Order: sequence, then C-alpha cells, then structure tokens
Amino acid sequence: MQVLYFAWVRQRIGLGAERVDPPAEVADVAGLMRWLAGRSPGHASAFAEAGQIRCAVNQAFCGPEHPVRAGDEVAFFPPVTGG
Repeated sequence: MQVLYFAWVRQRIGLGAERVDPPAEVADVAGLMRWLAGRSPGHASAFAEAGQIRCAVNQAFCGPEHPVRAGDEVAFFPPVTGG
C-alpha cells in the first residue's frame, strides 16, 4: 500500500510518502490511521486528531469507514478550503 501525506500532515510525519504493509486486521481508513499513529512520534502527532484529516483512496475522497486493501494508494491531507 502506498501512503501519501500532504501539507501539515507531511510536516509532522517528515515524509511525503511511504510504502506500508499493515496487518490483516487493518480493514478501513480509520484502522489504517490508528495503525499508522503507532509507527513514530511524528505519525502519532499527525494522527492525534483524526477528525482534522481528510483522506482519499485511489484518488477518490472517502470517509474513515472506507475499506483499504493491499495495492491501494491512500492519501492524507488537511481539510481544503476554496475561494
């Protein structure tokens, strides 16, 4: 699974992207976020307020209940505002 990080999520983690292989019990975005939070202090900081992070799976916006699978591209980013 390829995981991409943007804006302040990227700054806190210190990476723009990483390839991960989460355990089988990680079945959705929320589970992936919890699992990622345990990878480093930077990950923990980024995912401390999960409600402040938006997600896309395979370039489609989705919620925390969206399933994730091996081979997916998952992107995390702060809420976006337009003008």
